[in-house]
Amino acid sequence: MAAEIQQQDAAEGIVIAGAGLAGLAVALGLHRKGVRSVVLESSPERRTSGFAFFTWTNAFRALDALGVGDKMRGRHLQLQGLRVMSSSTGEIAREMDLRVKGKLGPHEVRCVQRNVLLQALEEELPPGTVRYSSKIVSIDDKDGGGDGAKILHLADGSTLRAKVLIGCDGINSVVAKWLGLAKPSESGRTATRGHARYPEGHGFEPKILQFVGEGFRAGLVPWSDTDVYWFFTWSPAPSQDANGKDDGVVDRSAAAMKQFVLTQMRGAKVSPEVLEAVERSEMSDVLAAPLRFRSPLSLLFASISKGNVCVAGDALHPTTPDLAQGACTALEDGVILARCLGDAIVGAGSGEQKERAMAALRRYAGIRRWRSAQVIAVSYAVGFVQESDHSVVSFVRDKLLSGVLAKTLLMMPDYDCGKL
Repeated sequence: MAAEIQQQDAAEGIVIAGAGLAGLAVALGLHRKGVRSVVLESSPERRTSGFAFFTWTNAFRALDALGVGDKMRGRHLQLQGLRVMSSSTGEIAREMDLRVKGKLGPHEVRCVQRNVLLQALEEELPPGTVRYSSKIVSIDDKDGGGDGAKILHLADGSTLRAKVLIGCDGINSVVAKWLGLAKPSESGRTATRGHARYPEGHGFEPKILQFVGEGFRAGLVPWSDTDVYWFFTWSPAPSQDANGKDDGVVDRSAAAMKQFVLTQMRGAKVSPEVLEAVERSEMSDVLAAPLRFRSPLSLLFASISKGNVCVAGDALHPTTPDLAQGACTALEDGVILARCLGDAIVGAGSGEQKERAMAALRRYAGIRRWRSAQVIAVSYAVGFVQESDHSVVSFVRDKLLSGVLAKTLLMMPDYDCGKL
């Protein structure tokens, strides 16, 4: 019989807030361990935002542990290389093979459609695991019945008792706020992205093409023979006028945002194929958003877990996208947390489950604390150097640091979260 924390009244054993990558990964990992969970998702249906993301070696190790890695390989091209260009000169700053061996084995990277992966994860879960239109608005531990359960107040006025609460509810996490984690900080940068379709085939090599400098970082990457994903991050972030209103960049229409991106690129040495991809794309998703991150120093001493509550994914380590590790580390979180929690409570008696679950969350927090802080710090530093238009920083980056930055890009994915 599937193991689960014993339930009383209307309480759920394990409640996961958020049906994003981290939340579904935790739920599926627990399911593979024979442990039931419930996922509360605030939106009325499966999330479709985000277009695509880089899925590096560490993410595929996590997906393989969850049993869905080959599904993603079958639908997305393996990227063979990376070409970094200077936006100032148009010259190649660095080229590298993305299939080289790391310390833990060969590297692998693909551009994976977010909605395709979310669907694959959810399809492996028992029906009814994900409850949509279930937004948590507040948490308290009063009247928990003496078992330490947290009382979850939902937006529809209902309440739910959770004996274990896992916050995977994103950068504005209610659970992270309850734990007292530091509020995410503004990076001073903004990002937008898009999807371009070429029905007759785009003809691009299976490589990442990236431009750095001139105050922005732009890239283009194919995920199939007919589809291309592009991104554009820039500095500074939207400023405010004397009345406290934004300068309007983030709030522009899709057409205006497209023109903004094209204007910035045309003022630099960006290749025509990138411009064409932007021109033919339909930006129907979030047009632009300021990039935020949680202070890595704060995570070294923060309460990632407290009693029977913890966080994972962006609720734990919101980061800038410069290493393309946000989604990858969220998947790592999912496998490690499911393993720690599953190993602790499977086979445990009802009297032991509470203490063993809390010990498991502490163990998970200890494993993820340094990794999370490291990814945030390095990503922020890499982004600062790559986007800078300062003449000295640009010279050092293009002539001296390109190799270091490239090695850093491969260093972070060289991580194994282990099996379930």
